[in-house]
Amino acid sequence: MEEMFELGAISCPSGNLVLVDGGHLGLWSGERSPADIDPAFLGIEDPEMAADVMGALDFAVTGPDASEAVRTFDRQPGSRLHDIPASKAAEFEAAFDEHCRTAGFDARLEALPAREPHAHRARRTAGEGGGSFLMFGVPVVAVGGVPRSRDLPVLATRVDYGNGVGARWSEMSIRMSEGQVRSSVSLGDVGVDWARVLFGDADALSAWQHDEPVDGLADVAFWGAAADEAAATFAAPALGEPGEDRTRGWTGLPVSEAADRARALSRWKDETGRRMVVDFRPHSHHWQIMRKVRASPVEAGSVEIGDARVLCAMTSWGDGYFPVIADLDASGDLVAVRVCFSDAP
Repeated sequence: MEEMFELGAISCPSGNLVLVDGGHLGLWSGERSPADIDPAFLGIEDPEMAADVMGALDFAVTGPDASEAVRTFDRQPGSRLHDIPASKAAEFEAAFDEHCRTAGFDARLEALPAREPHAHRARRTAGEGGGSFLMFGVPVVAVGGVPRSRDLPVLATRVDYGNGVGARWSEMSIRMSEGQVRSSVSLGDVGVDWARVLFGDADALSAWQHDEPVDGLADVAFWGAAADEAAATFAAPALGEPGEDRTRGWTGLPVSEAADRARALSRWKDETGRRMVVDFRPHSHHWQIMRKVRASPVEAGSVEIGDARVLCAMTSWGDGYFPVIADLDASGDLVAVRVCFSDAP
């Protein structure tokens, strides 16, 4: 039996909606070049590899058969090919040329003079009818034609799958109008590595602060088998946050003080071999929204960024690649955008 829930609402003043893993928004370059993103955020510590990735190239595909050539090449979604490491660029171009020669396509790659910022990728993809593109290898979906001047509810359908799976979301959707659905088209997949999906305005995400606090403050939270012992050792109270009854720590500390306490806890844990998780939480937009997610019975929360409201929700399936569908009316206008989890098992 299906149950319908309202997770909250978004607003999208640019008319261009992005669906992305909320945990990966630290990689979002906004209006800047992706080359400006610190390689450490990508988990890259080797200087040579970092230089190779930061010196990557983006390619446009040109020629009469460009669309079919890039689709059948099947290396990336979308009309452009992004983030090709510098050391692999020549090999990549040769592979594309060979693909076109074998298939008889009149198409070629042209290196862009500069890397395409993620906000530009989103707006361009939305303007091309919607679809997906890669953000450092993570599939992101963008779609245009979203109402600009009103709040849009985000709904989710829950199904009890039984067989040890239990009740989980089968679908999340944003309804744009009350029109009748006459057709549906695939927008590609949204890639999830942090078990959550964020629905946000393409322009507003350029102002997203993933790790930097918006108020200069931070929290320190810890939990686990050794939490009571650590709380006694460090005189730490209950954290006092909704949805975190068994978590200890401190809230609203200056960032430097919070960082010192988090380091002290981590040293104590490592030196004593205790089992415990220590979480340093700067008051960023990511912290704000996850605070609401943890407190929510439906594991969803929203924050305001400028004139836009963005919403993040846990998938209930964990990580994966989840199909995104656009429902259209008889005129081809957008009726709804849906993320489908029903095939996740």
